[in-house]
Amino acid sequence: MFDNLQDKLEKAFHVLKGHGQISEVNVAETVKEIRRALVDADVSYKIAKDFTNTVKEEALGQKVLTSLQPGQLMTKIVHDQMAKLMGGEAIELNLQSSPSVILMAGLQGSGKTTHSGKLANFLKRKKTKRPLLVACDVYRPAAINQLKVVGEQIGVEVYSEEGNQNPVEIAKNAVAHAKSKGFNVVIVDTAGRLAIDQAMMEEIRNIHAAIQPDETLFVVDSMTGQDAVNTAKAFNDVLDYNGVILTKLDGDTRGGAALTIRTVVDKPIKFIGTGEKMEALDVFYPNRMADRILGMGDVVSLVERAQEQYDEEEARRVQKKIASNKFDFNDFLGQIKQIKKMGNMKDLMGMIPGMGKMMKNIDLDDDAFKGVEAIIYSMTPQEREDPKLINGSRRQRIASGSGKSIQEVNQLLKQFADMSKMMKMMQGGGAKRMAGMMKGGMKGGKPF
Repeated sequence: MFDNLQDKLEKAFHVLKGHGQISEVNVAETVKEIRRALVDADVSYKIAKDFTNTVKEEALGQKVLTSLQPGQLMTKIVHDQMAKLMGGEAIELNLQSSPSVILMAGLQGSGKTTHSGKLANFLKRKKTKRPLLVACDVYRPAAINQLKVVGEQIGVEVYSEEGNQNPVEIAKNAVAHAKSKGFNVVIVDTAGRLAIDQAMMEEIRNIHAAIQPDETLFVVDSMTGQDAVNTAKAFNDVLDYNGVILTKLDGDTRGGAALTIRTVVDKPIKFIGTGEKMEALDVFYPNRMADRILGMGDVVSLVERAQEQYDEEEARRVQKKIASNKFDFNDFLGQIKQIKKMGNMKDLMGMIPGMGKMMKNIDLDDDAFKGVEAIIYSMTPQEREDPKLINGSRRQRIASGSGKSIQEVNQLLKQFADMSKMMKMMQGGGAKRMAGMMKGGMKGGKPF
């Protein structure tokens, strides 16, 4: 996410991070490089120029020239202005009504149907809502079936009317159905087209007028760059929507849409799609996104994702097993499953400060644990519970069964043994013992 922009901004700050003479010329050159980086990221020249002019004024006003760490101060100024450019703060959905009605709009191929499902899943899991999905795309072949498949995946009911080709009627009937059946959120998936046309705009305007949604969300593919921004403006002129869902932000996107939609249409980005899974929908926090663009990571989001998967009872059970030195491969598998539920592995690594840059050229996908899981699943139940049973012949059998080499099996067993020792040490007050040893080994303020 934003790798190229991150690299170019890093180069822009390079001059100011040195210890040489800092001058107004240096600052001007840095600002010029920032502007170039933004334009390369598909930000319009006008917005990039306005942005960098503001940054330059701030920089000179805050005395970057006389600062002891001009590079850090400049980075902070760019960070704060970038967060402001993207909206400043997260904007929540308006879900005061019962049922609250959400209308989804966008071009065909933007991910509207999938993100209708993701949004329903988000509201069900994180907001304890009871959503109803409504299939109003009566034109695209298999659109209704696609929404039904999505609904089945997440356990959400889908309302459709076979044979009815009037999306306005379907939407109105769906809202009445939701009221009578106790659904408290209605998400209406509408038809898209390959390009903006008058008929499509008229239809969605009519649906909007008929159901009076509490929220109208425009779904747009971030990988289309400035086209995404132009489409957002065209839809807003007709619908005056409440917010944007920016999809495919995990792809090879240059970032221009995320940075400029707010400025062009004066509407907040409310959610971002960060992967293919139904859980891959995040609330958009401008401040956190600015952190990530500037390579600072996003620890808050990482902790939030971890907490979502945290099971207190399971944690206590594992803690007891660690204390009694009985942590086994079944427990290890359970921990892997929890990590995988948190999202795309490369995306998670990018949330750790400094790791995004290190992981840039490493191909780390959702199958990162596939080899480890294959080895563990090739063990017998007894071997998983008691790894000490795994002798030479068993290792050979596990390697053959998992399609891995004997060296890979040995490596996993060694890593597991080392990890178990460390967990046992930390559990049993080993951290204090280690600190005591370190203290005892210090003489005159120097180690040993």
